[in-house]
Amino acid sequence: MYRIIRKEQLSTVITLFEVEAPLLARAAKPGQFLIVRALEDSERIPLTVCDFNPEKGTVTIVIQTIGASSKELCALEQGDYVCDVVGPLGRPSEFMEQPVEEVRGKSFVFLAGGLGTAPVYPQAKYLHSIGAKVDVILGAKTERLVILEKEMAGVCDNLYICTDDGSKGFKGLVTGKLEELIGSGRQYDTAVAIGPMIMMKFATLSARKFNLPIIVSMNTLMVDGTGMCGACRLTVDGQTKFACVDGPEFDGYKVDFDGAMRRLGIYRSKEMEANEAYEQAKAARDHKCRIGIGE
Repeated sequence: MYRIIRKEQLSTVITLFEVEAPLLARAAKPGQFLIVRALEDSERIPLTVCDFNPEKGTVTIVIQTIGASSKELCALEQGDYVCDVVGPLGRPSEFMEQPVEEVRGKSFVFLAGGLGTAPVYPQAKYLHSIGAKVDVILGAKTERLVILEKEMAGVCDNLYICTDDGSKGFKGLVTGKLEELIGSGRQYDTAVAIGPMIMMKFATLSARKFNLPIIVSMNTLMVDGTGMCGACRLTVDGQTKFACVDGPEFDGYKVDFDGAMRRLGIYRSKEMEANEAYEQAKAARDHKCRIGIGE
């Protein structure tokens, strides 16, 4: 059992949990993920690591309320216990395996889309800590869905906010801001895009215009997180890979995004069924509670 020591509502649909997990906190690296199970009979949910503190013995995860499993997890409160937290899993970010002296001299630009801001944070934090140049382009549909702005500003050289409706920062997509920055003379050695699949596809297309190497994270495909279920199969450079054990990060130019997006759609009906069953069960429990207190 893993105690929740902090719960913070980042937006109406996004929740942050800081969880006591000393062994995981000491082993976690940027780019990796955890498997979380809220209750004994809950579904396993793969969640990328947002932050980790070896001294406190805590890991931080960020969850967007979408389906039944995420609703179940987000219903927990500070002081409650998460049944299981397993990890760290997956391969760390590529630059974690490179000599610090080599990485320190490079310039990185991160494109963070929505919930993708969470896994971008530890990567930017590490690179900034060793002296690399780091710019972050953070995108959301509207100002109220912008998350971790203050935290991100503290771990990068320049933070650019983009909103689809123009309610904050640059009006438009993160790809538009990237092209604007490079067009104005900004130079980068590597781009990293993490967010919705369609956003990463177009980020890769934008990077190609400038021959800019780009890394993308395919964590949205993961289900089991161990390579056993095969749900996160994708084609990379003509070969079959698994996002959970071979990634979750890959060279964006080598990823078959269209195939990956088709795979995402396979489970949509099952997700809707599970969500409906969860809501029905919750309504039944609430009704019994009201009867029990005499309402």
